[in-house]
Formats: sequence, structure tokens, C-alpha cells
Amino acid sequence: MTGRMSMMRGALLGLILGALPAASFFASAVSAAELRGTGDLGIVVERAAGRVMVVENSHRRTLASVEGLGDLSHASAVFSRDARYAFVFGRDGGLSKVDLLTATVVKRVQQAGNSIGGAISEDGRLVAVANYEPGGVRVFDADSLDPVADIPAEYGPAGEAGAARPRSKVVGLEDAPGNRFVFSLYDAGEIWIADLSDPAAPAVRKFTGIGRQPYDALVTPDGRHYIAGLFGEDGLAVLDLWNPDKGVRRVLDGYGRGEQPLPVYKMPHLEGWGFADGKVFLPAIGRHEVLVVDATTWQEVGRIAVAGQPVFVMARPDGRQIWVNFALPDNHLVQVLDVPSLAVAATLTPGKGVLHMEFTPRGEQVWVSVRDLDTVRIYDTGSLREVSTLPADKPSGIFFTARAHRIGL
Repeated sequence: MTGRMSMMRGALLGLILGALPAASFFASAVSAAELRGTGDLGIVVERAAGRVMVVENSHRRTLASVEGLGDLSHASAVFSRDARYAFVFGRDGGLSKVDLLTATVVKRVQQAGNSIGGAISEDGRLVAVANYEPGGVRVFDADSLDPVADIPAEYGPAGEAGAARPRSKVVGLEDAPGNRFVFSLYDAGEIWIADLSDPAAPAVRKFTGIGRQPYDALVTPDGRHYIAGLFGEDGLAVLDLWNPDKGVRRVLDGYGRGEQPLPVYKMPHLEGWGFADGKVFLPAIGRHEVLVVDATTWQEVGRIAVAGQPVFVMARPDGRQIWVNFALPDNHLVQVLDVPSLAVAATLTPGKGVLHMEFTPRGEQVWVSVRDLDTVRIYDTGSLREVSTLPADKPSGIFFTARAHRIGL
């Protein structure tokens, strides 16, 4: 244990136990730790250090750090339904279970060679990981991290002389109602639904020919629609999870037709939700635009010109604002869109390397990771003024425990 880690862990325990009589403090650290709620906790990924900060958003402070989590470039996390544990998905295929109250790694498994995020089931009992290498989805027991199911993403006909079928990279893995996981096969152009009602025997339904190179996806807040963005062509693939027999529907076909697309400097991300006022706000690939789609008809109803190629397009929880960050060379900017007028309301300059944003549960503040300045900036979303900063070593993803109770996050 490093000196910093020990010091911060001590600070966390002191915070947890500070209100208790001294006798109680020494009597039972474990039972006292359980008295602290977790609803205002979260983690900030320090990608270069293989570490996460345990943070508290009520008082905007860092409580502890947890090290030894491997390669955390492009790392993401989900939370147990009691919001005590974070499941951290590393790019190196590591899956780590982190206890936010004790700031310890409960368990870590090296489940694959290259991963790209994961999801937790509706009942909180299963954690699934999307893998590039080997391509497929692996599912683990949320308590023990013991393996439960392996779903290889094989596609196409078998090779000659019984050669193995190719495996696809898996992207856009999302949880859906009914203990289902939905994901896309980048190389195969397919969407699969895996029903884990019986974890020992997953029932997989496949939808082929959905479009070239699905790169990311989201599930709508009500859990009804799965939407995959296509990198290989203009458009999106939409699957109605209430009516899967209707198959996959293509929307926004050719939204950039007739115009020269710009080079893509960073793949946009769909997960994070851009739903507001009955509309879906989506980043356009290779274009300086946010697309606005009617969430009922799935028809385009507008476009908003923005400062660069959008990466995250995220709605404030009340839906009044949309916050957008950008790929290079505009990754020092964040723009705030006004939903009623579909216009840019403000342009902020947090600094080079804005990688992620996370709203507090009610949306009164937003935390912004600024990698190149080793800083997390915190803004009041009403006044748009910066209210605090936290030092962080190359911060990337920010994840608050409020995600534990939302579908598709």
C-alpha cells in the first residue's frame, strides 16, 4: 500500500466514523462503515495510473484512491444495486470489483485480452463484459465474480476443413429489462439479444444485416429501444425490445449524403443518454453537428451546428440542457445546448483534453474531466460558473452511483 493510498483510506474511514463516539470507533470499524450511505459517491478514473478516485459529490471532494486496476484507458464502470460496489472494466480485459466504503479491491479477474465496457443485469446478480479479444461476451456472478456464461461472437459460415468461424469485436453492450443484455457485433454487422433468465443456458437471438460496423449503442431510459450507431455508413439501427419480431429498423439513412464528411478524430459515444423533451440528441460522425430526432417517429427534426466533432452528447437529468464535448482539435471546449430553442447557449473552455462529463443525480452540477490539466472541473449548471476543482492524474471517466438505478448506464 502506498503512502498516499494509506493516507486517503484513513481519511475516508475518518469521514465515515467521525460522528461516532470514540468507543464505537474502535469497537467495530466494519459495522460503523456500513452506516455511511453511498448515494452521493462515485469514482473518477485516473487512466494512466491504473487507479480510481473515490469521490463524494455533496461536498465535492476526494475520499480515497484505489490502485492496482490495470490498464484503464477507455475504462468504464457500473454499480451494484445497493450502490456500494463499482465494477470497473479495464481495457486490458480486467474486471475489478471495488468497495466504495472501504476503498479496497474486493476481487479482480483477468477475463479477456481486450475489453470495451460492460453492463449489470436488471436484478443486479450478473455482470457482463464486452470483449474485442476474444470477441464475445462473458458473464460473471456479481457477488463472487465467478464465471457464469461465455457467449462467443462467432459469425458467418464455417471455414474449410472445419476451421473455426471468425469472431467479431463486441461493442455497445447494454442491459435491458428481463435480465437481458443487448450488444452489437462490429465486424459482422449484427445485433444480439442474450436472455440470461437462466444464466446457465443463455438464450441468444440474432439480428443480421443491420448495417456496416456498428460502433456503439444505447438503450433508451425506458428500456424499450436499442440504438446502434453505424460507422461504415450513414444511419442508425433501432431495435424495439418490446417487439423484437419486427426486426431492426434503419433510421437517419444518408444523413450526410451529398456532403464531404470530415476525417473522424475520435469515435463518438452514444451511451450517456441524450434524451430530452421527447427528442434524441445524437453526435453526427465526422460532422460538426448534433442530430435531433423525434423519439416517437425516429425522424430527423433538426440539426444543431456545434464547435467541432461531438463525442459525448448528454442531457442534464431534467432535460433542459444538452452538454457536448469534442474530439481534437476542439477537445478544450464544452458547449451547452438549449433544448427548447435547439441552439447553442454557451461555450465553455475547461482546457485541453476534456474526456467525459457526469451530472450529479439531480443535475445541479456537472463534473468535467480535463486530462491534460490533471483536473476535474465542477460547474453549476444554472449559472454555468465553475464552483470547484479537484486534482486528478489524467482523469477520464467519471461515474456516480446514481447510475445503479437507471437502465442502460
